[in-house]
Amino acid sequence: MTNPIVGIVMGSDSDLPVMEQAAHQLESFDIPFEIRIISAHRAPREAFDFATSALGRGLKVVIAGAGGAAHLPGVIAGLTILPVIGVPIESSSLNGVDSLYSIVQMPSGVPVATVAVNAAKNAAILAAEILATSDNDLRQRLLDFKEKLELDVKGKDAKLQRLGWKDYK
Repeated sequence: MTNPIVGIVMGSDSDLPVMEQAAHQLESFDIPFEIRIISAHRAPREAFDFATSALGRGLKVVIAGAGGAAHLPGVIAGLTILPVIGVPIESSSLNGVDSLYSIVQMPSGVPVATVAVNAAKNAAILAAEILATSDNDLRQRLLDFKEKLELDVKGKDAKLQRLGWKDYK
């Protein structure tokens, strides 16, 4: 197996249904990745080891999902120079707004790119776009992906024009 270049980490196994969207998207782009459960609060030494060894292990981007206090993306960003993309996970109490604010409001000098609540798929696409700046083959796969998005919209519009809005299902 090829060495992973993207790390996907999450604070809890309850985050996996959201974070597996990133894994599926990275697979579709043929980007090797690793996926881990690492809690910034319950296993801080593991989070430290993951973040401080990521660059040396060949990772180029980290996607970090967390809910509630959502410190994992920021902790990792504080310990590595790799780009970190935070995925706020919807929580039961505040519907993910707490996670979003925790991830997006990082102090100066410790940036975390942040996607929408539960938007792990977009985090993977952003990771691919970052990687594609130095990978022509991946750049072409992304161009093909974007072209398919456009064709899908055009097909839906053609169907709407053909059927009309009342019969469009």
